[in-house]
Amino acid sequence: MSEYDDIIHLPHHVSRIHPQMSMEDRAAQFSPFAALTGYDAAIAETARLTDQRVELDEYERQALNEKLQFISEHLKEHPKISITYFIPDHCKEGGEYVTVTGNIKKLDDYEHSIVLMDGSRILMEDVTMIDMDLLRI
Repeated sequence: MSEYDDIIHLPHHVSRIHPQMSMEDRAAQFSPFAALTGYDAAIAETARLTDQRVELDEYERQALNEKLQFISEHLKEHPKISITYFIPDHCKEGGEYVTVTGNIKKLDDYEHSIVLMDGSRILMEDVTMIDMDLLRI
């Protein structure tokens, strides 16, 4: 004889006031709780590596200026070159270095940028290297 024998065979109680909960809502009560929403994204962002901007010395800056002068003298031919430049990261300190290859459309002295034929602009102060091996004049 069990202590619940008197109620074990009674029908399940159904409230007349409160509607019965759906199975999905009942299951949601027992789902895991994410107390640290966004924590994984913050950890991933912190772990993401960025490069530090390298400052060119006066000799490297002079060599870069000479290349830009040479390109300026041959703009009509739209020379094809490779440019390595720094893109600052918008979320944290540092950034990344990118190398693009393309034909130069113009050197914009007003905005101090290099404009490629595809319309992209590269700020001259971000340029660290110009490879003129592709240059055919």
